[in-house]
Amino acid sequence: MNVLYEDNHLIIINKNCGELVHSDISGDVALEQKVKEYLKKKCNKPGEAFLGVIHRVDRPVSGIVMFARTSKALVRMNKLLQLNKIKKTYWAIVKDLPQKEEDILIHYIVRNNKINRSHAHKTEKSGSKKAVLRYRHIASSDRYHLLEIDLQTGRHHQIRCQLAAVGSPIRGDLKYGFPRSNPNGGISLHARKIQFVHPIKNEEIEIIAKTPEEWDKFEFE
Repeated sequence: MNVLYEDNHLIIINKNCGELVHSDISGDVALEQKVKEYLKKKCNKPGEAFLGVIHRVDRPVSGIVMFARTSKALVRMNKLLQLNKIKKTYWAIVKDLPQKEEDILIHYIVRNNKINRSHAHKTEKSGSKKAVLRYRHIASSDRYHLLEIDLQTGRHHQIRCQLAAVGSPIRGDLKYGFPRSNPNGGISLHARKIQFVHPIKNEEIEIIAKTPEEWDKFEFE
């Protein structure tokens, strides 16, 4: 487990693709449980350590996941999320670039819970939620391109379905139109950076998560 930041209030992890954040019907051990066990052992606690999940990252996605170690920190971090005061930056590898080098994408997303998939519409639909992100092209290799994404809303599969909607599905993302899966079963989307004011210490925090080793083979320039 790769701990990026830890104090008495927060713990931030660089998640591997394929790891669950929460337990589900698969029965696989979730990251949440791994962090609890880590804290229990480190702090020599007789019972289960408190841990609150501040935000979620899809199972096939790698990168930053934040947890609160106290209920006070959890409430305050959730408030920062609601006020859009936590800046989240992602990196994505795509084969086909969007039409513009940099742009703001605005869609209206409808989630289909039965198939765990979302669809991005250009206009508002019944039951839809507005989704906004800014992307920019930052590098290219022989076959692929690297996009940096500033997420301005937090919708289900937002980056995945919005990029697919403009013809740039993420590498390995079969669910949203990429033709082939990645060898490791994940997708090439990484929660790269997070910036916020610490809810207790009132300090500016910036955390950057190293990309997976699998990304090293792409010689982006």
